[in-house]
Amino acid sequence: MHVLRGHGQITEINVAETTKEIRRALLDADVNFKIAKEFTNTVKEKAIGQNVLTTLQPGQLLTKIVKDELTQLMGGEAEGVDLQGSPAVILMSGLQGSGKTTFSGKLANFLKSKKTKNPLLVACDVYRPAAIDQLHVVGDQIGVPVFSDKEVKDPVQLAKAGVAHAKQNGHNVVIIDTAGRLAVDEQMMTEISNIRDAVSPGEILFVVDAMTGQDAVNTAKAFNDVLDFDGVVLTKLDGDTRGGAAISIKSVVDKPIKFIGTGEKMEAIDVFHPSRMADRILGMGDVVSLVERAQEQFDEEQARKIQKKIAKNRFGFDDFLSQIHQIKKMGSMKDLVGMLPGAGKALKGMDIDDDAFKHIEAIIYSMTPDERSNPSLLDARRKRRIAAGSGTSIQEVNQLLKQFNQMSKMMKMMQGGGGKKMMQMMQNMRP
Repeated sequence: MHVLRGHGQITEINVAETTKEIRRALLDADVNFKIAKEFTNTVKEKAIGQNVLTTLQPGQLLTKIVKDELTQLMGGEAEGVDLQGSPAVILMSGLQGSGKTTFSGKLANFLKSKKTKNPLLVACDVYRPAAIDQLHVVGDQIGVPVFSDKEVKDPVQLAKAGVAHAKQNGHNVVIIDTAGRLAVDEQMMTEISNIRDAVSPGEILFVVDAMTGQDAVNTAKAFNDVLDFDGVVLTKLDGDTRGGAAISIKSVVDKPIKFIGTGEKMEAIDVFHPSRMADRILGMGDVVSLVERAQEQFDEEQARKIQKKIAKNRFGFDDFLSQIHQIKKMGSMKDLVGMLPGAGKALKGMDIDDDAFKHIEAIIYSMTPDERSNPSLLDARRKRRIAAGSGTSIQEVNQLLKQFNQMSKMMKMMQGGGGKKMMQMMQNMRP
């Protein structure tokens, strides 16, 4: 979005180029072309003529407008499930292979661990014995009982029996897993409507595979016309799927996306946050969450003290330690790195360890207070003692000193007029 830098107001000319970039980002993320075009027009109307705040560049302001609009388009706020009723009944619908059974388990696990509910899973797929077995496997994994009866061939009867069983056994949530087919057909729609009429669920969820892109939208429409469901679950939103299906589905059926499934593990379920998905579609990583987290942990008083020390060339290992502790407070390293745009892909498969700081801390704790505040004292003899004391090698102690010196130099440079130069260098490095 470099086109917009340094203008005081957003004008036709500097918007045209950026809207093109946005449209490209949307199409890359698998958003339907018509929706992408309408969206960029709305953004353009909102943006033109807006005065840019002194602290922001037009690019940042426009990125914010785009992000806010996208967030609204996907529902604005995160939505939960309706858990009223005793028991609360949740009916799952979707095609075969959409991840319905796995998601039923994830939802049960989520309600059990995060909402302290006592759920029951009900197997209503009368066509595939394997589907019933799969639900039992999932139930065993998370310690949630499964109600099934392979003798009964009527899914409506099964669903009713499941709800009755829940009432008798004190389950306050019932999750009904229904049959899926490979394509939408009359019989399937009639069947799921009959189940709905028999158990009147408080919540009907439609599960769809995010990777099927445009097909996902058509399926969602077909199901919604018959079932008038309450919300959508997007599964298989792993690393590389940008999630444009989320926008298209929301625009076509006008129902909220409530959950996303981001992996095979039973814990891999997230409440859908439209604003985070907007970042993801625009390729901004979770920069916003990262900024928020950093702001929560940032200690201004301490930062000011450290700045003074750097200016006087007195930045020592104690200060370094306090900075490490601030980073650790922000959360796990893996999560933090995952929020940086592009970093997730670049570091795929690499193990980013929360113990990364452990041996650094051990080395610093083995130094005397004098050595910490005045690292130039560290000669070979002292380094040997520190290595022995911290259970590390001399190479590791040297490595840390080297990093520390580089960091001090960089900080010194940032303090002087070099800060601007540094930022420019970093800007140029960005792809």
